[in-house]
Amino acid sequence: MSTHFFGLTDRTFAYSHSIGRNEFAGTGFRNPVDMAIGEDDIIYIANRSYENRPDGIRISVVSMDEEYISEFGSYGEGPGQFMWPTALALDSRGNVYLADEWLNRISIYTGDGEFVRSWGRAGSGNGELDRPSGLAIDGDTIFITDSRNHRVQKFSLDGSYIGQFGSFGSGKGELNMPWGIGLDKDGNVYVADWRNDRIQEFTADGEWRATFGQSGSAVGQFNRPNGVAVDAEGDIYVADWLNNRVQVLSPEGRFITELKGDHVLSQWGRDKLLSNPDMIRQRALALAANPTYEKELAHPCAVKVDSQGRVAILDHTRGRVQVYAKSAEPILV
Repeated sequence: MSTHFFGLTDRTFAYSHSIGRNEFAGTGFRNPVDMAIGEDDIIYIANRSYENRPDGIRISVVSMDEEYISEFGSYGEGPGQFMWPTALALDSRGNVYLADEWLNRISIYTGDGEFVRSWGRAGSGNGELDRPSGLAIDGDTIFITDSRNHRVQKFSLDGSYIGQFGSFGSGKGELNMPWGIGLDKDGNVYVADWRNDRIQEFTADGEWRATFGQSGSAVGQFNRPNGVAVDAEGDIYVADWLNNRVQVLSPEGRFITELKGDHVLSQWGRDKLLSNPDMIRQRALALAANPTYEKELAHPCAVKVDSQGRVAILDHTRGRVQVYAKSAEPILV
């Protein structure tokens, strides 16, 4: 459990459970890069796998209770296939949108994994993409962090270009390889400004509102942040990738707390250990050498908040999701 007092309020986050294990198929994930949480707490997870193991590239569909539901997609350039997946988002009808930074396109599927269509083309002009890396949907508008064009672009859900904001640089409203993107309840846009080690807030029309953070490893500082989410109370969650933590900020950007991992072996993980005595011995030796190794986050790459206010953190290197429950009411000091 992690708690930090600031001013007159306290947010408390209690570790709930973990989902997943490292697997190339079925009940687990392999180098997951992003996730989206839909109705009934169904989670879609994009697995990037390895260059030499394209069989692990897929979208996994699981429940918050670690029920395996299905998987879909495969490696390739054909319709419905993908090569370097980066981001997922869901629209109001439950359709799944996937960004591919190699093919520079967005692929759309039904919630059951049936391919619908794709759109997008490579380039630097209006409506063109160069390594799309983050997706967020508000109504009939999709926001895309266009990483190597150092901007955010807006499209209709059918791929029609609407507008853009941001340009290369380190000043207010400027971006350097933006990655993750999130929206608050008022439609404001939060961008993980990856190479600038900060979070920037914009209106939906692209007007700069605020900048949070700077390079470093201290509280409120970031080292290549790559995911951002905002909960119903306006608290901001940042996947602080190379600092191996998620930082929680107040709506004004003040540091509240950090989550560094509290993993307890998931049911899928226990099932795998029970079927492999050699793995049990290897795990015991590893934990004897470093008792905290297994519980800690390793390159968290996405953070999302579900309909119940639970915070889900996607752990890239260790192929799992760690789930936290936030205290319902602030506590006066």
